[in-house]
Amino acid sequence: MSQITIPWTPRTPEVLDAYRTRAIRGLFGLGVVLVLVGIVVFSAFGIHAQEQIQDWRIAVAWLGVLGPLGAGGALIAGAIGIIFWRQIGAILAFSYVAVVVFCGAIVVVGLGAWAVSWLFGVVERIIASGGGGYVTAQAFYDGIDGPCQMPITAYVLWPLQCEIVRDLIAVAGIVGFVCTFAAFGIWWERKVAGRIQSRLGPMRVGLWHGWAQSPADGIKLVLKEDTVPPGGDGFLFRLAPYLAFIPVICAFVALPFAATWVFRDLDVALIFILAMIGLDVIGTIIAGWASNNKWSVYGAMREACQMVSYEIPMGMSLLIPVMLVGSMNLTTIAGAQSGGFWTWLIFSNPWCFVAFFTYYIAALASCKRAPFDLPEAESELVAGFLTEYSGFRWALFFFGEYAAMFGISGLVVILFLGGWHSPLPASWAPEWAGAWYTQIASGLIRGVMFDGPVIFILKAAAMFYTQLWIRWTLPRIRIDQVLYACIQVMLPLVMVLLLGNTLWMLLVEHYEIGFFVVLDGLAHWVLVAIGVLVAAFVLGLAAYGFINKRRMVGYLAIDHLPGA
Repeated sequence: MSQITIPWTPRTPEVLDAYRTRAIRGLFGLGVVLVLVGIVVFSAFGIHAQEQIQDWRIAVAWLGVLGPLGAGGALIAGAIGIIFWRQIGAILAFSYVAVVVFCGAIVVVGLGAWAVSWLFGVVERIIASGGGGYVTAQAFYDGIDGPCQMPITAYVLWPLQCEIVRDLIAVAGIVGFVCTFAAFGIWWERKVAGRIQSRLGPMRVGLWHGWAQSPADGIKLVLKEDTVPPGGDGFLFRLAPYLAFIPVICAFVALPFAATWVFRDLDVALIFILAMIGLDVIGTIIAGWASNNKWSVYGAMREACQMVSYEIPMGMSLLIPVMLVGSMNLTTIAGAQSGGFWTWLIFSNPWCFVAFFTYYIAALASCKRAPFDLPEAESELVAGFLTEYSGFRWALFFFGEYAAMFGISGLVVILFLGGWHSPLPASWAPEWAGAWYTQIASGLIRGVMFDGPVIFILKAAAMFYTQLWIRWTLPRIRIDQVLYACIQVMLPLVMVLLLGNTLWMLLVEHYEIGFFVVLDGLAHWVLVAIGVLVAAFVLGLAAYGFINKRRMVGYLAIDHLPGA
């Protein structure tokens, strides 16, 4: 192994205070400088806001202002946090404060995302009213109604007419969401594992249920020394984590969170997402090969066999909802399920109902989740293809895995479970016209209760939780069992489903044979009844467990730690 050095040594209180003072001065000074740079750039480019600029200077103006202002504000906030870290820790020590902060952050992020979408819509409307070309800040000021009609608002909206600026904002939002959800998913899995094993999971860090465990681990991983095996291929070893993480990020480019909440609404979005998620196997194989470790190579070869095998039944299962709707555009597929939960594709016919389960099982193997976590298999291969990785690159693999889990769950929701539509029909949503505040209220009610990204994320989180539940419930199976289940069980089953769905649609929709039309309707409502009963059973089981949690656990750990 390479020699590992420790970048810090024990310090006296005086030395620590000196380091703290130096850090505060450095962060605060650099932050002030960046804020001043942003103000100067804004003054230099502000005059162009009254001109019809038609080149890259709009994007440069926006980046030159927002970049320094954002970075400077973050550095100043960090300096303030170091100064008042004791007071902040004392405040967060109260559990109810941590809950309020956590819920408030979710609300702020949700409202911020909605505000960005609303601003994009306002920009498109003003550009269209101006003839479709680049417009001045005065045109934006004249096109804004209500209390938002201020000069500062016009200057903020002016750079957004440049498409590259809107794309950069959307990409930043995608990366931020993926990283945030991955950190939350890691903490959530630890809590789920703890509860299933009759323990509490993380409780110390952050006090309230260990909410700061994932940020603490992230800081630790960034500070850890990143080693490369002496006999390995250094270039490929460093490249592999990015090949496992970046394609998953690209998959979110075509994954719609709502009808207008998509970076690129592609007609072949389904193929693009499956292709991007499938590229993850390349990073895994390169990581195992470049590590020069037999356990890593074994894990990489297992991943290659597993991915190549299960991608076939996974893709064939998705052909069934595509055939029912007649499109591979995910927005179109989700839009066909807006009439209430009884119009969801999972209830359309028995073949699609079974295809939901075959796809989900194959997706578990695609994400390397138990009982198909053979590429890691810590009880056999130390850590599989991750054996030689540490620090930041090790974290990239896990971030990519949790992001792929959400992406797979999002596809399940869109293709089978109504997408971003709630169980209530979209036609019930209120449509209030008139004043701007009634329009905003109508949009909020519709986005929270009937259709919108909030509902989509909640559904995808439920499918994500199911993957965690399965991991800590089922044992790992052998590699020969993995391949047997795919080649001799799932593949023939999916072929039968595909053929059966084709004949079913042919007899019902094209030939309109009376017996099959009646049978189709009967099967549809039977499946709807089964879905309602299953949902009621799961909710009742969860309520029973919550009410009787102390009696069910017995003498094992059930009480929170003091102060948590």
